[in-house]
Amino acid sequence: MDEQTLARWRLLLGRYSEQHLQHMANLSAAQQQQMQTLDYLYNREYQRRGVVQGQGQDSGGASLDPSQLSALDWLTKSKRLFPKSTFEQMQTTALSRYGMTELMNSPKMLDQLSPSPQIAQALLGMRGRMSNEMRLAVKRLIERVVEEILQRLKPNFRQQFSGRRNRFRRSHVKQASNFDWRATIARNLKHYQQDSQQLVIHEPVFYSRVQNHLPWQVILCVDQSGSMFSSVMYAAICASILAALPAVSVKLVLFDTSVVDLSEHAHDPVEVLMTAQLGGGTNIAQALQYCQSLIETPNRTVLALISDFEEGGSVPLFLRTIQSLASQRVTLLGLAALDEQAQPVYSIDMAQRLADLGMHVAALTPEHFAKWLAEVMQ
Repeated sequence: MDEQTLARWRLLLGRYSEQHLQHMANLSAAQQQQMQTLDYLYNREYQRRGVVQGQGQDSGGASLDPSQLSALDWLTKSKRLFPKSTFEQMQTTALSRYGMTELMNSPKMLDQLSPSPQIAQALLGMRGRMSNEMRLAVKRLIERVVEEILQRLKPNFRQQFSGRRNRFRRSHVKQASNFDWRATIARNLKHYQQDSQQLVIHEPVFYSRVQNHLPWQVILCVDQSGSMFSSVMYAAICASILAALPAVSVKLVLFDTSVVDLSEHAHDPVEVLMTAQLGGGTNIAQALQYCQSLIETPNRTVLALISDFEEGGSVPLFLRTIQSLASQRVTLLGLAALDEQAQPVYSIDMAQRLADLGMHVAALTPEHFAKWLAEVMQ
């Protein structure tokens, strides 16, 4: 193997590969610093397994003992030495797998963390052991995570809910989503230039949109049991976007074995996440019965159940409640839970039974959920 490949193996295998690779893999100064930060974190795996560690050796004679680093030094160096995606994975592992409480010693430490959904989940899981000052620092980090996702999702929601295109009416509002390319070509054919074989567009044509002013009620019923953090986070953000739309009334209900109505915070996803209590069992039927009590106009109501559909309570009651809602002409959407890699995680058998009763079931990213929701509300 070439020296660069050997160096990468040295970084991968860690300090106990030194005696075998030290004469073969010469680490650069930057790679030695990488080795130091990796040891600081991943040597904890040996500690978890009861391995007694010595000081270790290295080819340069200087110790790479991770005790040389403080938690703040480790964060600062890791952010500088590794790509953003790698650093995010390392900090998430530090908190969720190894419980590195030293990262929670000060707000300054938290401010060094790179915001990501994974780090937000790890921090929220520890909030019960935090001081008020640390809780405020966590809230600031959650705000950064939410804002990044909000900026990505909001334009898509606004576009989907701005009204369907009217192909028979033209508009002076020049937006790419409204561009009518067929009419534009037809209107500008007279400007076709034979010499250059180009069509010169003098007058682009755009559709207008038909606004839907009839009020809709959207109830988001979100499973907060187990590892549902990603679904809760995206549901909270979607609720805040919907709450800002005209003629849409939003209810946000979280559940495990109990039901929590957070509709008054639907406009504030950060507050929802700081309030959510992830974990516990699942009683979907109880949550749906509560949501049923919130319905004002059934045929103008969308009830979206966001869950893995694994009922921990009464399955017959769960199915009867769905059947009752469908008979009232409530539009029922079943949104399967997604894991951190956006892969669906749900009971296929239960999803089929729900579909047979009239629920529309899909596994969609939040971006596609906006389009789906807009379609059923038109």
